[in-house]
Amino acid sequence: ERGHGPYQPHEPGYGLYQPGYSPYDDQIPDPKSRMLAIQNAKAYLLKSSTTSGLNLYDHLANMLTKVLDEQPTNAVDIIENISKDVKWAQFQKKMDTLRDEHEILPTFDAAEKCKALFLKANGEGDEELEEEIGETPLPNVMETAFYFEQAGIGLSKDESYHIFLALKKLISVQPIQTCRFWGKILGLEMNYIIAEVQYHEGEEEEETEEEEVIEEGEKGMGEVEGEDEKKEKEDEPPKSTYKPPPVIPKEENGTGANKYVYFVCNEPGKPWVKLPPVTPAQIVCARKIKKFFTGRLDAPVVSFPPFPGNEANYLRAQIARISAGTQISPIGFYQFAEEEGDEEEEGGGGRDTYEENPDFQPLPVAEMVGSLSAWVHHGQSILKQGRCVWLNPFQKSEEEEEEDEEEEKAEEPDELQQETGPPLLTPLSEDEGIQNIPAWTAQLSTNLILQYAVAILQSNRWPGAYAFASGKKFDNIYFGWGHKYSPENHSPALPPPVQAEYPSGPEIAEARDPTLEEELAFQAAREEALAAAEEEEDEEDIVEDDEEEDDD
Repeated sequence: ERGHGPYQPHEPGYGLYQPGYSPYDDQIPDPKSRMLAIQNAKAYLLKSSTTSGLNLYDHLANMLTKVLDEQPTNAVDIIENISKDVKWAQFQKKMDTLRDEHEILPTFDAAEKCKALFLKANGEGDEELEEEIGETPLPNVMETAFYFEQAGIGLSKDESYHIFLALKKLISVQPIQTCRFWGKILGLEMNYIIAEVQYHEGEEEEETEEEEVIEEGEKGMGEVEGEDEKKEKEDEPPKSTYKPPPVIPKEENGTGANKYVYFVCNEPGKPWVKLPPVTPAQIVCARKIKKFFTGRLDAPVVSFPPFPGNEANYLRAQIARISAGTQISPIGFYQFAEEEGDEEEEGGGGRDTYEENPDFQPLPVAEMVGSLSAWVHHGQSILKQGRCVWLNPFQKSEEEEEEDEEEEKAEEPDELQQETGPPLLTPLSEDEGIQNIPAWTAQLSTNLILQYAVAILQSNRWPGAYAFASGKKFDNIYFGWGHKYSPENHSPALPPPVQAEYPSGPEIAEARDPTLEEELAFQAAREEALAAAEEEEDEEDIVEDDEEEDDD
């Protein structure tokens, strides 16, 4: 026979209410079996209902609490109503309003943010058909995610698809010629999803012209104010002759470290924000510091040496550094244009442009993994100066040279040595390792089915940077914190030594105030000296008068 309750005869809780187990009986059962029976009973009461999600243990506790708080008369007669009131209170807020307010779940909130990505504008369906026939700058994010997934790299399919839709929305708003999902940089509060784009010709130039006009206007106002200030400050003490080192200008948009434009957002569905161009000073300073990102572009970067900008500038500098060191492609996929001829000698960096090779024949996957010479860098390296193409900061235009010829003949700076970096399309085999660690690690996505394996490369210098190659398809991506690997702990730069005190001497030593007796003695001595000088003058006058009389 089936026993009473949820317990079977062979279970320890069976027979809890049978004779001999009642607390009112003289016979006391074994304490261990009784404790086990109590634990099983409590576990049964804590089972949640598949319909409402509640459990009987909490429900009975809430009912007893309500009865003890309210202490109604004849509680046993209204116990059913009390049970209904307790259940009803679970689905209502304490601060009730005219309308029932349902609690917003996190999944529902996330779905609302991504809802705009799935909505189509009026007439958008016809435009999509035209884009399918022609070329579109929208990258196939899902295809790239599939190849990286073979090696266990990438995001979830849902997030990848949301990023796919977010890039589509970005392309519909901005005049973009090429677009690529660059990667994802992690932050302490929020993350950054990064898109790498290139504008159509002429679109970016308009923005730069506006910036130049603003700068020229500010310079003109400064010159007018300077003339007025010169008249007012003629009597001021001399100023320091120290001249700070010249500011190295940033590279023009579309060249060097500013070849691409980057847009970021914290989550798919949030608005895209364009990052400002990077300057050489920001890249040089970013190499000396190591900061975690917060996820807020306007957050200050507190560091030493001080970083010239906020987190948006620091993020842009790190993107430039990562791109310069990890953007790679299979050898032979890109080639230099035949029209360029020999390498340019002016910038010292050689050729800075390339094109796709129409006759490219991919290497077998085994060769792509077996030798790093099968991969090349197609991103320009950044020099120590912070630019991809070296610039002499002391070289001036003809007009400036004519003005400063007379002033700075004696103060000519020493000639700087021109910096040169590795040329474009340099094989990865020439990359320097990190102590005993190679710069790159190559592996196959699978060793079981080699016919369909994908070649995967991982950067050891920038953890989180990956590249894949399968046939004529390849791509680069980054998932990480935006930090460069260092075998030793990061040691911030020490502040400069304290400036030495001015040498003390009698000419600057503070004199002791004289006493009253010393002042009186000094005054008496001064009067005596004046009296003696007057007597000498009188004697000289008398002598001169006597000499004049003798002459007469």
